[in-house]
Amino acid sequence: MFELRPYRKSGAVSYNPFREMEEFEKRFFSTPFSSFFNSRYIGEFKTDISEQGDNYILEADLPGFDKKDIHLEISDNTLTINAERNSDYDEEKDSGKYIRIERSYGKYSRQFDISSIDSDNIKANYENGVLKLTMPKKQEVLPETRHLEIE
Repeated sequence: MFELRPYRKSGAVSYNPFREMEEFEKRFFSTPFSSFFNSRYIGEFKTDISEQGDNYILEADLPGFDKKDIHLEISDNTLTINAERNSDYDEEKDSGKYIRIERSYGKYSRQFDISSIDSDNIKANYENGVLKLTMPKKQEVLPETRHLEIE
């Protein structure tokens, strides 16, 4: 489930000499080529997942998005969070008005395995740029034990 591992800070330095190359491959192969030419970025957003009693809590940072631009979909034990932010900038109308444009616009998406989640009872809340999903764990079904009489 989510490839969950407890987060522990350690004194050891975790250096990965291939991290930059892995990040480049991830961005390059997850983004359609047409997006590069249209200056539209398909990226990921940061999430925290914690365990609280009978629930998992997923918090995703989505600052600057309207609630109507965030879409949640569940299909085959996969939760997909999609968000899209469009630019108000129009080159033809606004030529000469903008001095610098640094804010990112485009599509953002993440997928999570929810095979151990009761997907019918997931609750979502979006407040102050943070999407919070409360996801109840599936109850374990223990095998039934029976006693057989010997004839």
